[in-house]
Amino acid sequence: MRTKSAELFAKALRLMPGGVNSPVRAFRAVGGDPVFIASGKGSRITDVDGASYIDYVGSWGPLIVGHCHPEVMDALEKT
Repeated sequence: MRTKSAELFAKALRLMPGGVNSPVRAFRAVGGDPVFIASGKGSRITDVDGASYIDYVGSWGPLIVGHCHPEVMDALEKT
């Protein structure tokens, strides 16, 4: 069970329409609740409940090098 994600979703429902900051608010139509992501590294993401997933979406393209790529992080730190 995704206890922390469920708690965060309940809070988010009070703060924004549909509880998510996205044009896709279909969770009610398909069932289930969104997973809240805590971190990402390379191709993997980890939710707030500690479950790990492969990120097949990659933000629809912008994350083609993965999450927290060392060269990207170095460039960001230098700016």
